[in-house]
Parts: sequence; C-alpha cells; structure tokens
Amino acid sequence: MRKQELSAFSMILAAFCLGTLTTVAFSGCKPPTAVPPAAATSNTSGSNTTGSNTTTSARWASNTTANTTVAAETPVAEVPMPVKPAVEVVEPAAAEPIASEPAASEPAASEPAASEPAASEPVAKVAAKPTSDAKVENQASATTLVAEVSDPNEVMASGKDWPQWGGTRLRNNTPGVTGLPRTWNIGKFDRRSGEWDNSNAENIVWYANLGSQTYGNPVVAGGRVFVGTNNGAGHLKRYPSQVDLGCLLAFNEADGEFLWQHSSEKLITGRVHDWPLQGICCAPLVEGNRLWFVTSRGEVRCLDVEGYYDGEDDGPVTGETAFVAELMLASDAGKAAVAALGEGKLSDGLVEALQTAGEAVSGDVKIETVNEGAGWVASGNFGGVDRTFELKKAGPRLSVLKSLGIHDKRDADTIWIYNMMQELGTSQHNMCSCSVTSYGDYLFVNTSNGLDESHLNLPAPDAPTFLCMNKNTGELLWQDSSPGSNILHGQWSSPTVAVLGGVPQVLFCGGDGWLYSFKADGGVEGKPELLWKFDCNPKESKWVIGGEGTRNNLIATPVVYNDLVYIAVGQDPEHGEGEGHFWCIDPNKRGNVSPQLAMKVEGDSRTEIPHKRIQAVEPEKGEIAVDNPNSAVVWHYSLSDNNDDGEIDFEEEMHRTIGTCAIKDDVIYVADFSGLLHCLDARGENGQAKVHFTYDMFAQSWGSPLISDGHVYVGDEDGDVAIFQFGPQYNEPMEEINMGSSVYSTPIAANGRIYISTKDKLFAIEKQSQ
Repeated sequence: MRKQELSAFSMILAAFCLGTLTTVAFSGCKPPTAVPPAAATSNTSGSNTTGSNTTTSARWASNTTANTTVAAETPVAEVPMPVKPAVEVVEPAAAEPIASEPAASEPAASEPAASEPAASEPVAKVAAKPTSDAKVENQASATTLVAEVSDPNEVMASGKDWPQWGGTRLRNNTPGVTGLPRTWNIGKFDRRSGEWDNSNAENIVWYANLGSQTYGNPVVAGGRVFVGTNNGAGHLKRYPSQVDLGCLLAFNEADGEFLWQHSSEKLITGRVHDWPLQGICCAPLVEGNRLWFVTSRGEVRCLDVEGYYDGEDDGPVTGETAFVAELMLASDAGKAAVAALGEGKLSDGLVEALQTAGEAVSGDVKIETVNEGAGWVASGNFGGVDRTFELKKAGPRLSVLKSLGIHDKRDADTIWIYNMMQELGTSQHNMCSCSVTSYGDYLFVNTSNGLDESHLNLPAPDAPTFLCMNKNTGELLWQDSSPGSNILHGQWSSPTVAVLGGVPQVLFCGGDGWLYSFKADGGVEGKPELLWKFDCNPKESKWVIGGEGTRNNLIATPVVYNDLVYIAVGQDPEHGEGEGHFWCIDPNKRGNVSPQLAMKVEGDSRTEIPHKRIQAVEPEKGEIAVDNPNSAVVWHYSLSDNNDDGEIDFEEEMHRTIGTCAIKDDVIYVADFSGLLHCLDARGENGQAKVHFTYDMFAQSWGSPLISDGHVYVGDEDGDVAIFQFGPQYNEPMEEINMGSSVYSTPIAANGRIYISTKDKLFAIEKQSQ
C-alpha cells in the first residue's frame, strides 16, 4: 500500500532540494475557511503559458534545435580569498515587525513555544556600505567573465571537497569520487540513551548527533563538514536541547568531532516567520576560510570557517552579543538574584545558572550598576576566563549576556551580517531558506519573501526576491522583485549560476512559478539585466490554498548540464501529492520564453494579458493560451504512456517534487514527492521527453539523487537509501539500506566518503579495509 500520510514538519528544502534543499521543510499550510480573494495582477507585462499537462507535447519544443553539444565553461583564473574585508560597521535600529504584517498567533499548546532568551534580540553589527575600493566592478559586456576561486568542472571531476549545495554553482550532484561503498550498516542506537552499539556496524567511519529535525544538506570543505539542523543535540551548554534554535554545525571531517555552532535564536514574531523546530534548512557555501549562509532569522551571514580556533575575532563584526543564562523575574530565584545584584553580589541561583551554562564562577566577582535596579555589569572569572558579563532585565527575564571572542571556541565567528527583514522589509513565510552561491565576488541570494500566516495576504509585495551582494563585504549590489504580488506561497529555492552562450547567467526560481535568468554581474544602479523568463506551469493551471490545485511552486534548484537548464515544479510537502512538470530549457533565447502566451480574445483580435497569480488563463472569460513562437522548451515531461496501453498509470506520471535532478552522461535521475524515481534521457527525443524507467520507492522522497562512482544513491522518508547501478538499463536497486530515521536530505560524496544526514544524525560512510 502506498503511503499517503505526511509526517508533521514543514519546509525544505534544500533543495537542496536544499535540493535543495532541497530540502526545505514547510508546515502550517492548511487552507483557511475564507475564500481566496481575486487574483492579484503583476506589474510585469508579457505572460507565458504552457498548454495542457496531459501529454508530453512536441508542440512545446523550441522552434530551434536544442544544442546538445558538450560545451565546457571557460576556465577562469583562481583568486585568493580576502582575509579581512575593511568595512565600516554601523549599529542598526532595533528590529521591528513589518508594519503591514499581522501579529503572529500564539503556538498551539501541543507545540514547543518559540524560545526567546533575552539575548536573542541583541543588536548585531551589520555590514554597511563599503568604501569605494571594496566595490565589485560591474561587467562591461555580456561576454566578460570574472575570476573565481575554483572552476566548477574541476570541482566535479576532482572527487575532493564538495563545498556547497550541488557541489558547484551548476548544482549538479555528480562528484567524481571513486571507491565508494555499495553497502553499509549503521549499527544500532538505544532509543533512550542514544548509546551506539557498533558491533554489527559496517563502513561507518563516524557519526555525529544533529538536532531532532534536519533538512539541511551537508557540505565538505577544508577538512570540515557543515550541516544545518535545529538544537535538538544541545551541543552548547548555554543552549540545552529543549531551547529551539536554528543551528549551523561544523564537524571535523577526519573523526566527526564537534567544532563549533552558529546559533540563530527564534524570531519574536513566531511561526509566521520562523516555524518551530525546523532549524537551518539550507546548505552553506564555503570558499577558502569563509562561509556564507542564510539564517532562519532572515539574515545573510559570512563566517570564518576556523571559528575562534585561529585565536582571532575576525571582523568587521566583533564582540557579538550572545546569550548566556536567564532567570524569570517572577520566580524566587529571579527575585533573589535582583536583590543580590543591588547589594553588589551574585545570588546562589544565578551562580548555579551560570555553571549550568558552562560559565562556572571562580573567585570574586565585581558588580557595577549601569541602570539602577535594571542593568549591571559583572567582572570576574567565568568558565576559566577573565571577562565581563552584562546582566539586565528584559521583559519577564533577568538575562545574562556576553561578548563572543577568542575563548568561545564552540561558537561561530561572524564576519558580516546582512539582515534582509530589517534592511529590505522582506517577510519570509514560515522560514528563510536559500543555499546561496557565488560567481567571482558576487553572492546570489533568494530572500524567501512570501505570504503571511493567513495564506491570503502578501505583507511585502514590493520587497525583493532576488539579491546580488558583494560576498567580501556584504554590500547589496542589486535587488529584483519580479514575482511581485504573484507570489503563491513562499520562496525557498536556491540560485544557479552558469556561463551560457558566453554570457554569465544567474537563474532564480520565483514564488510565482516562473524561472528567471539575469546577467550574473553587479547590475546597473542597483538593478539587474533580465535575460529571459519562463512560466513553469500550464496557463490554465490553478492555485488553490492547501495544495488542491494544479499550479505549483518552484522549490527545487535549476541544474545546468551541456548548456541546457533542467527544473521541476512542486509544492510545500504538507500540501501532499499532485501533478508535476519537468522542463528542459534552452537558456540562449531572450525575453518571455515560456511555452505559451496568455491571450484575451475579443472578436478577431487577440491581446496578450499580464500574468495573474491564481490562474493565468480563465477560458470562461474568453482567455486562451497560444503557442509562443519564442518558446525555449527543448522538451517537457509530465505524462508518458511508457507501456503503450493507452492509459496513464501512476508510475507513468511526473508528480510534484522539491528535489533537484542529477545528470551524468546524458542520463537524468530525479525523485518526486510521490516516491517515484524517474530516469530520463537528458537530450529528449524529437522534442519530447524520453523516459528510461520509473521506480517506486513506496515512500516520499524529499531530497535529490547522488550520482558518483558508477552508482546512484537516493533517500526517502522511511529512512531507506536506495542504491542503483548507474545507467538506464538498471531499473531496480541493487541495495536498500535503512538509516534508522527519515532521510529528508540529499546524500553527497567527497574525499572517498559518502555523507548522509538523517533526521537526527550525520553519518560518514567509507569503504573499510578488511
């Protein structure tokens, strides 16, 4: 029997589908009783349309022959990473909820309330506009390429580090690693104590505890493994496991030793922006000694991969304020602590709280009053370090704060911060998740701007969706809000960058279901150059709240292979299964390159109509979809009668997916949310999709396939990883291995190992000598 029931959780990613996320997790998206308002109209003209999704249609094929010749990207010179960008730092105003957005509702009693340690709202220093010598020069022409740290093709072929989601900015999860194991056994874990019985374990080099829910994909770079999760593991004493956080964890690649953690405390606005327990759902980008990622608080952060182990507090952000401990003011311990501070002492209860947080008090402590009855400074030896703590009343709590520095080895060292909610007025739906990528000094980010909790209102329709930043300084170079008021739900996809036809292009998936291509440069006067756009949904498809409709989002990440672009549609996993579409697109056309155009018919005249959010073409209003002479479709896959029986079986349909495809030697593997693994020909056949096989995993798949060392690895919600021999003739797995808990992420391979993050653990898997 097929599984129809979703596990409780939320987004994804990435995509990673991370693929992204895929792997992004979503939640809280059931339809309200209210009827959706009329479709909003975008301020962008020139709508596109796809025809019926009931066939694999040759008429959607591009009017020009697809270029299937392998065209490797032009190698570019390697440039060193700057160590310390010189940037002026400013203090931002205190964060305020977006004015147009309704107050977040209180969490249900059965859900964990968002943790709000008083330190979670410290005013962090952010990257200001850099001086002129720090600016990235704009590209002078379409054929101008930029210097990069590494060439994507070399990274994929090397079999070494896998430093971002999909390994490179092309996002194709096909590392050239060899000698990978075909089988393994994780052993057994005691459900109560967590103790590992490895007596029957096989090919497991190490494992590390993650949070209670993990949707982020691991990356490997510079001898470290990084993965996003929540705080269920409680790696930091000052944040016990019951405190909900978004966590980016760093482990030693050799033995899995925990190194440091970046902690994102929950937003005070609650689940509308920061859904409980979802953690960090994206994968970071690592180049040299720098790391970039998007936090659950709607920030873009640059970190030092060495943390404080290098003995430096790298800036411009230095001495970042961090939470240590707290007491409730109304409690006996809280009252006693305030009274003692007034007398210049630390109470026994406060000393105990500091010890629990790993900051045991040693010797005398000097107390100074900075705000009578409300604020104090304590100087002394805490946790074996001579330092100063700040104590203050914050709401119902007495909070203890510290400034992070070189003695805080288990904390992350932040270089710069860009708060998108504060600076741009974005309003993410449930979470912010994007696995960023770069091209030269350009950093590309999707803001996750989306609907509010009602799923009817878009609080910030004019806020940007797509960003280009200077990765060294955090300066915003350009922004774009093309999806505008047509955003369907949230925006959790990740960008892709490729040099296509000699032009560097950055591909962004919009929350309106369109794929956008911009020139991957610094823009002009804060605006990018739009190259082309493509509607990935049929024009007559309709968006219905809760997933009952046929119009879909884009959560997967575009993949570039042989100068063509591949992308699939899907929805928040909580919306359930539904019809999907998989596209192969020629990126060398310009303008509106959708399969079809939306037209209004009035007598003998046809007038192109702007795109509409709910339904692009409403036949009952005299609207039709016509073939676009400028279509960039190479081929399209939705339904395929593979057995020629005149009927479409379940296994002959592409369903919704949040997963990203992987492509090697013209063979595509992509998993959908209904549990099917599809194997396709990347070239298509006569303008149509060519299906090699589909395989039913009998469990939903959130992640993306890994193709490496002649095999294909793909995980599912049951915790099984299916292993196929690579090639269209191998339509049954040679092995299925259970990982002990759900695999919402994507397996990766680097330096002779496979890395798989399950719901609560990270495994390093390597073929062991007998």
